[in-house]
Amino acid sequence: MSEQVFLLPDLGEGLTEAEIVEWRVAVGDTVTVDQSVVEVETAKAVVDVPCPYAGRVVALHGAAGETRPVGQPLITIAPADGGEPAGHATYREEERAGSGNVLIGYGTGHGAAGRRRRRPRLTVAPEPAPVPDSAPAPAPAPVAAASGPAAVPGGAVALVISPIVRRLAREHGIDPATLRGTGPGGVVRRADVEAALAGPAPAPRPTPVPDRLDAAPTGGADGPTAVGRVAVPVGEEDLVVPLTGVRRVIADKLSRSRREIPEVTIWVDADATALVETRRAINAATPDEPVSLLALLARICLSGLRRFPQLNARVDTEGQRIVQSRGVHLGIAAQTDRGLVVPVLRDAHLLTTRELAAALAGTTAAARAGTLPPARLTGGTFTLNNYGVFGVDGSTPIINHPEAALLGVGRIVDKPWVVDGQLAVRKVTQLSLTFDHRVCDGGVAGGFLRHVADCVEQPALLVANV
Repeated sequence: MSEQVFLLPDLGEGLTEAEIVEWRVAVGDTVTVDQSVVEVETAKAVVDVPCPYAGRVVALHGAAGETRPVGQPLITIAPADGGEPAGHATYREEERAGSGNVLIGYGTGHGAAGRRRRRPRLTVAPEPAPVPDSAPAPAPAPVAAASGPAAVPGGAVALVISPIVRRLAREHGIDPATLRGTGPGGVVRRADVEAALAGPAPAPRPTPVPDRLDAAPTGGADGPTAVGRVAVPVGEEDLVVPLTGVRRVIADKLSRSRREIPEVTIWVDADATALVETRRAINAATPDEPVSLLALLARICLSGLRRFPQLNARVDTEGQRIVQSRGVHLGIAAQTDRGLVVPVLRDAHLLTTRELAAALAGTTAAARAGTLPPARLTGGTFTLNNYGVFGVDGSTPIINHPEAALLGVGRIVDKPWVVDGQLAVRKVTQLSLTFDHRVCDGGVAGGFLRHVADCVEQPALLVANV
């Protein structure tokens, strides 16, 4: 029978393409049904793609770092024994039924990947900048392979399996071949890269500077000003970071938000002393099921959206209408190694505060590990952003398109505060609300933010409203 071509499957959530991160197999390898053959990065997550055929790999369509559209050839499998590749009939049955194989994200368990022949990618050194004849020629810098096994002195091989580890090393200019892997079989782990970062930094290689200034001195009769006396080293190159994967999606989404949404930010300082004490009392009563401050803030958000549903909405520009969502699908902004993501807690309004705490903890941990499926990163109706963890007081965050509002919470710090006419030290936080002015006016937005601040200052009001 003829060879079978496996096309890049629909990865869900309207995704139309994926970038090849790493091939799990090579031409000539034998694969089994549902064996993971390639790791790809979509706009939402990094996933392993299983192949529905068993047989011998005869072609890989696309190299690591290349973007492939959905529905285009990904891998070609030939029958190992001259017959039809195994799994063909089963795959067609699943395809007709509208189902597909599971896409595996980082951290999820899966079977052994059979033979995994890894081939290093070639990196072309950039063309050096011209150097004046009078300047000594700089020593050539070593070029590190972007992925795959890295050769080290003595014929050893530096094994880098995780794309996250590889990317971390590349972003910090570390050659994996210079690291001593502490993982099984000498695999270079993330801890090895971080240990290298924590060590003493190597002395920078001196860059020759010509006996000239990049710009002629400027100024009047009093002499040249300092503006034009900046010498630019020759041969120094800028760091170029391509906008790919999640970084590109973040850029596109934020740009679209700023283009389409007439956003306004309002803010207020709130005394969070009572909220902190309430959390302490809850956790003292049930230490085995702790509740985070983020969970209490999420509960306050849900209370505010119940009173002001205009903010739990989106604008349908094509239909010229505002769509208010029946349920609250709460997005939580989370910073990860792959960039800013907003995992979504669907129907958050149906959860108790303790269930919110558990869902938030599990969701943010999975987001940072990269194990959330793409479906968990879309569909939010309102976002809560706790940027106080970065040690900042305030922000004017950009709305997560196509939502209509976002609540930001700054750090909680001790500040002087007037209580009953007396000056006292209280735990104060800044709350900011960025909203789409098309869905409501300042009265609604201000009412929501004031309700949130009142609940932060007097948690008893929250109990009375839930």
